Amino acid sequence: MKNIKSAQSDLVNDTCNDCGSYADIGAVIDEHDTQLVMTFSGDSAKADAEAMQEKATKRFDELTTEIKSENSQVTLLLNFAFSAEKMIFQLENSI
Repeated sequence: MKNIKSAQSDLVNDTCNDCGSYADIGAVIDEHDTQLVMTFSGDSAKADAEAMQEKATKRFDELTTEIKSENSQVTLLLNFAFSAEKMIFQLENSI
């Protein structure tokens, strides 16, 4: 066990023998990872982007959004206040 701990990166904090945790949560979640970029295509691209935008704005108060259209693609930018909000939204919507 001592050899394993000494070989670990500083980002890893494996101190839990019971749960088998292998990474410090701060090494997995970047606090600055707050922007979600979604691209839609097809005939309903604009409507799909607007529907997702509405879903996100109803769920999170401090969210800022932007929709960009280029050629046949529509890009939705969602800027969350916190990285946890982004993760929650992705999990809730299977993204």
